[in-house]
Amino acid sequence: MFRNQYDTDITTWSPAGRLHQVEYAMEAVKQGSACVGLKSNTLVVIGSLKRSPHAELSSYQKKLAKIDDHIGFGIAGLASDGRVLIKNARTQAINHKYTYDTPISVQRLVLQISDKSQVSTQRSSKRPYGVGLLISGYDEQTGTHLFQTEPSGNYYEYKAIAIGARSQSARTYFEKNYQTFEEADEETLILHALRALKGTTGDNVELTSKNASISIVGKDRKYKLIEEEQLEPYLAKLEENAAATTEQQPAEQQDDVDEEMVQ
Repeated sequence: MFRNQYDTDITTWSPAGRLHQVEYAMEAVKQGSACVGLKSNTLVVIGSLKRSPHAELSSYQKKLAKIDDHIGFGIAGLASDGRVLIKNARTQAINHKYTYDTPISVQRLVLQISDKSQVSTQRSSKRPYGVGLLISGYDEQTGTHLFQTEPSGNYYEYKAIAIGARSQSARTYFEKNYQTFEEADEETLILHALRALKGTTGDNVELTSKNASISIVGKDRKYKLIEEEQLEPYLAKLEENAAATTEQQPAEQQDDVDEEMVQ
């Protein structure tokens, strides 16, 4: 309804009660490369796809970042906006450590980042950040945490979540399997993240150690980034499991046929 009359200023409401520039920013998140996250009782894993404008000629954009030894970010959307929030989060973590001599809690940092995002939705001199964040972390008192933040300033805590382009397939996978995550070990969580990521790739895109990366953090486990050569054993394991499943399905189908013939 005459959208172009109400989307030139962030502080202008449409007759339908909408802020179109905020919606545009949230659409940018949906167009970004996929980012998935899941957690167990002791570990949190984030996986991301990395894009390259020219796969053979240029490097891939990094989508995962360390904030502190116990907190990490994954981004989907405008990478440049993500870098601004990452820099701010690192500053917040350093200031908190200097002032209180304790690591900043995950929820406190999420709230500060969300407040910063929300301020950009109400000032005419700014625009919303066109990036969504997955924030992984571990607190000694409260355990593992996985949060999602939005350009609007909203944030949510999840057991497993996926954002970015074609992320619905990853969310569907998580919905079917999330009950097994709580007691899962490190390798199992990483393989779940890679399976979810693989479902978000296009038909002509293969999941490789160059276009995928994994981060892990948790109890007695400082933040670690897994990519390139370190990721290849997990991808090989993923292919082995997929091949075994493919071989098992025809055998089960043949058993069903034999049973029908006997009946």
